[in-house]
Amino acid sequence: MDQPDTLRKIHTAAMSEFLKNGFRKTSLRKIVKDAGVTTGAFYGYYASKEALFDALVGECFHTMLDHYQRVQQEFAELPAELQPEQMGVVSGECMDWMLRYAYDNLDVFKLIMTGAEGTSYAHLVDEMVRIEEEATDRYKDVMIELDYPAPVVNASLQHILITGMFSAFTELILHDKPLEEALEYLAQLRRFYTAGWQKLLGEAIMM
Repeated sequence: MDQPDTLRKIHTAAMSEFLKNGFRKTSLRKIVKDAGVTTGAFYGYYASKEALFDALVGECFHTMLDHYQRVQQEFAELPAELQPEQMGVVSGECMDWMLRYAYDNLDVFKLIMTGAEGTSYAHLVDEMVRIEEEATDRYKDVMIELDYPAPVVNASLQHILITGMFSAFTELILHDKPLEEALEYLAQLRRFYTAGWQKLLGEAIMM
């Protein structure tokens, strides 16, 4: 058995077991058995179950978060007067990209969202919420700079609303809808949240 084939078998068995049982309950012995390789062969590739999990999800996890962080930073660097009119365009394109990327790597993101407890990858939604909260606070400052009425939104309520938005986003990934249907749901989700945020922050915010 050549090395690439061995690694492929390990990854296939691991993905199946992790999706079925989650990281904590998955047995490394069962992965090795299902892959049809020896424990020694496994350790020739990975030092631990944690390292194997990282190999399966790490690149996608960081690509998603890095993209989202970069979009928010690039938006913040726009001149203040351009931000209100660009908010909806930038947000829509970003969320669309994220959903398409998740669908291109569907099993990986299902694993991150349902089976990553016990790893550093269990907090994808929390990280996206943190980034969004920071971006929202920056945008509030822009609104004040542009002489819009100063928005007053309780920090706890803001956190709850943003968390709800990203929890809903993850549901789009978990429900096994065709991509085009999921994209339409995303558009409706954005319209729903846009209406609410406009009431709270004023017409200057266009998600």
